[in-house]
Amino acid sequence: MSKLSAEQIAVYLRKLQSWKFENSALHKTYRLPSFAASIRFVQQIAAAAESANHHPDLYIRSDRVTVSLTTHDANGVTGKDFSLAQQIDSISSSL
Repeated sequence: MSKLSAEQIAVYLRKLQSWKFENSALHKTYRLPSFAASIRFVQQIAAAAESANHHPDLYIRSDRVTVSLTTHDANGVTGKDFSLAQQIDSISSSL
């Protein structure tokens, strides 16, 4: 999959809530009710990532989970990243 241009990324970002583009990656921090809820959220992200064969960087800090998405073999953001971001937002809204 090809790396998206800055203009394409800006268009896609308008369709997502609270995601940011920095340092060649998409980032979002989710706040959960507890550490245990954060772990359950990460487990659901892991299942979606495995299914898509596209793995985010995850940082867990108590009741917060920060997700970073980039396509390493494209050296930047691709449609895969936006697709997984939408799936993660969907998981988040179902908690």
